[in-house]
Amino acid sequence: MIVLKSDREIELIREAGKVVAGALEAIKKAVRPGVTTRELDQIAEEYILGHNALPAFKGYHGFPATICASVNEEVVHGIPGLRKLKSGDIISVDIGAIIQGYYGDSAVTIPVGDIEPETQRLLKTTEQSLMVGINKAIVGNRLTDISHAIQTFVEGQGFSVVRDYVGHGIGSEMHEEPQVPNFGAPGRGLRLKTGLALAIEPMVNMGTYEVMTKGDDWTVVTRDGGLSAHFEHTIVVTDHGPEILTLL
Repeated sequence: MIVLKSDREIELIREAGKVVAGALEAIKKAVRPGVTTRELDQIAEEYILGHNALPAFKGYHGFPATICASVNEEVVHGIPGLRKLKSGDIISVDIGAIIQGYYGDSAVTIPVGDIEPETQRLLKTTEQSLMVGINKAIVGNRLTDISHAIQTFVEGQGFSVVRDYVGHGIGSEMHEEPQVPNFGAPGRGLRLKTGLALAIEPMVNMGTYEVMTKGDDWTVVTRDGGLSAHFEHTIVVTDHGPEILTLL
């Protein structure tokens, strides 16, 4: 069932989203060669708890950490640990927070030191594709208008869109209906209405869109070992266009 959010619910999602945005900013400032992904996880957890929120991911279906930290060919759900980042790496950080039972969810891919120009183009394309998709989240459009816009933009830049993992509705649960694919034909799915809250999150690969899960049963990697980037915002459809709730 698709639940449209009340003004009070949107405000709580917005508050959770601002905590997520602040945690991501703290992570961005801390990313450098030599830092471990576990240290980044600790920074995020301290930030979230310090802002009267709870980490949304920790314990979710057994996930052991506050952030998903996915490096280079890792697409999503990377587990923080003792790995030290090095110059030339990219790290996708996905963070969720809960305030009074409502969720915010956002992700960003961060360069570590100096990265190759083509890697920088991958990050730029993925971030731009997120905004292209968000701009289609307007009253009266169909759900897959978002999907098609993202896929068309990404493939036009010579990259591929992950099929196995998609965006989602969000509110009093982290994952609600509807699913929001980053690919597909336009003009399909539900018609967008005011009060619909979505987490839109393109995952874009440098090579094939095919992925697989590593032996830890969490970390998803590209099947060909190519680099992957991930950007995400929580948004709500309004009468005046989409509002991004995971901005400072």
